[in-house]
Amino acid sequence: MGNYRNFTLATYFVAHAAARVTAKELEKQLAFFERYLKIDKVYLEPWRGELASHEQIEMIRDILHAHGITVAGGLTTVIPTPEGDAPKQRLFDTFCYNDAKMRAKLKEVSAFIGAHFDEFIIDDFFFSNCSCSDCMREKKRFNELHGIKDGSWQAYRLDLLRRVSEEDIISPAKAANPKCRITIKYPNWAESYQETGYNPADQRKLFDEIYTGTETRDPVTTDQHLPRYLSFSLMTYFENMWPAHNGGGWFDPFDMHITEHYLEQVYLTAFSRPRELMMFCFQAMYDNKFTPSLGFELEKLDELLDHAGKPEGIPCYLPDNSQGEDNIQDFLGMCGLPVICTPYFPEDVRTMLLTKAAAYDPQILEKLEPWLEKGGKALVTTGFHEALADRGIYALSSIRMPGRSITASRYRVESKYGRGARCTFPYSEKAISIPVAEFRNNSTWAVVKASRDEESFGILLQDCVGKGQLWTLAVPDAFPDLYRLPSEALSRIREEFPVKGIWLEGPARVSLFVYDNDSFMLYPYVMEDVQRTIVRVHVKDASALYEPVSGRELKPLFEANGEAVFELPAMPGKYTLFSVRR
Repeated sequence: MGNYRNFTLATYFVAHAAARVTAKELEKQLAFFERYLKIDKVYLEPWRGELASHEQIEMIRDILHAHGITVAGGLTTVIPTPEGDAPKQRLFDTFCYNDAKMRAKLKEVSAFIGAHFDEFIIDDFFFSNCSCSDCMREKKRFNELHGIKDGSWQAYRLDLLRRVSEEDIISPAKAANPKCRITIKYPNWAESYQETGYNPADQRKLFDEIYTGTETRDPVTTDQHLPRYLSFSLMTYFENMWPAHNGGGWFDPFDMHITEHYLEQVYLTAFSRPRELMMFCFQAMYDNKFTPSLGFELEKLDELLDHAGKPEGIPCYLPDNSQGEDNIQDFLGMCGLPVICTPYFPEDVRTMLLTKAAAYDPQILEKLEPWLEKGGKALVTTGFHEALADRGIYALSSIRMPGRSITASRYRVESKYGRGARCTFPYSEKAISIPVAEFRNNSTWAVVKASRDEESFGILLQDCVGKGQLWTLAVPDAFPDLYRLPSEALSRIREEFPVKGIWLEGPARVSLFVYDNDSFMLYPYVMEDVQRTIVRVHVKDASALYEPVSGRELKPLFEANGEAVFELPAMPGKYTLFSVRR
């Protein structure tokens, strides 16, 4: 690939710097990077609201080439208000695509970049949030033409950005350079794409490649509330969307001050086996304390990935343009369920995860019921039940969602091997609020319950359908409250959904990553209250575990029910890969 065996290391050079940097300054900056890591590729951006000159672009490219670095182009679709025009309310100076002057500038810039580069990437500002009078008029006209009566922006903006993609970026760039290949990078806020015009369903038919935003920010103090597992799951979503065309994962150092939080973006992106790791951006990472740590970890990740296969997991079906229970799959991933994501109904699998977002598929029950009848095993959320209450879900389960919630801190967990008899009764440190899932006893069975005085409420519930099973998870009103469930309850959920015969027994905020070459990885997050601990990993038909990097072999602690059980250390911020020996 380049300087690393398992990925290309790329970075991005923004236009403001490209317009001003001198050769001497650039050489000094490159010396800093070369001291700590090995850059393979730079995406050099001529436009981000201002256009760098031809001479500057050529000077930067020549110096990068002299350092053995491949150079591609970049484009960020932001623009200041054209001179003489009245300002419009636009977040981040994104384009108004009903402004003729702005669209003309985008065509000009696209042609300029196409003429200079055989490849360029579009940063994730290629969306529309403009609601000026022109945009409102065109949206109203579109909605009337298409019979849309709720006044929404979604369908209009999806169509608008599809047309802009073709007319204002792809056509001008390829007219200037027919060899030019164009990559669209999608941001980390996948549940909001359709509201702002990001349109992977159509754009993946137009662009040459796609790319994934895996930045997660500080999880507490910033507005994006993105669970860190997203850095892995969103990569799997786009890889499954268009196999072999997901160019890489893009992370940045912004809105975080803890080094481990920055690095966790890198780890989880790397765990997904990307072609490229993109550190945004050259200017932000120059003279940054994160850079030496990143270089150190890249060497370790490269060695580890020598021994990892392709990621496997429980497929979470997220149809194109869907939204609902935003990021719940990532919270479950941080609770030890190995979740991967796909925009296609995963028909040829044994297990799947369905959240409220899956209900955006108008045929979801027509697909799910025969899949269950043939022996499939689905984990669905209470949000999925709510969305399908009037569409036929009652054919699969006696669960009804009355719209009530309860708080509880006491639980009942039933053993998989002793129904109704072998139970534990753990407590959580703090009470959590969960929706009430009413069900008919002995038609549906609750395996994990929350208790309040004389009453109990299902958290993990089972329905049998043909040869298959529908398992329902009562999702807490606040998704991070999943972390507060006692380990006995979380482990019981994981036990029903092993991947390649592997499941994790232990607390939340430890992720399990499973690969198709009989290997897996544990990663405990660096978070408040997460301490070093010991977890147990159950592996079906295993004789031992082997650590390829250290050469250490581990024997099982004991064997039961056809599983070998291993005790493994879980240190926050430390990842370890294990190979299974059968």
